[in-house]
Amino acid sequence: MTTTSESTEEQREDLPPGTTPYYARMHRYIKRAVLVCLVALVIEGAFTLPFMAVYYGYPTLSLTEICSELLKVRYSDDTLECKVPYPPLGPPEGAEGKDTAQDQWGIQPVPKYNRIGFRELVRLHDEREARQAAEQQGAPSP
Repeated sequence: MTTTSESTEEQREDLPPGTTPYYARMHRYIKRAVLVCLVALVIEGAFTLPFMAVYYGYPTLSLTEICSELLKVRYSDDTLECKVPYPPLGPPEGAEGKDTAQDQWGIQPVPKYNRIGFRELVRLHDEREARQAAEQQGAPSP
């Protein structure tokens, strides 16, 4: 009888705090499942940015230009630019453009901008630069 009580005490010493021997195996499986999910999320996040950058036009536009174009489309303001590096005590991203957005703000905001297609930011960027160049030369914009 002493060997059984000794082995039970040894098992309890090996368990993390708050885990009873009855639930030890379940806790071990939950811990493994959570670890697998976290690793999968990190891998997914590592592959998401490069694919999104290519979708928006990365080889033609830099990441800063893509960010600026997304701000201009989202807030319907051609003067917004991404600040790199962002000031540590600056306003939240997009706070300065919120008053120019055409969205319906509320508990569940409804965006009023069009969905951005594959490499459409490149076309928008080129059109904006052509329009600005035409205005600087004094020609009427198309």
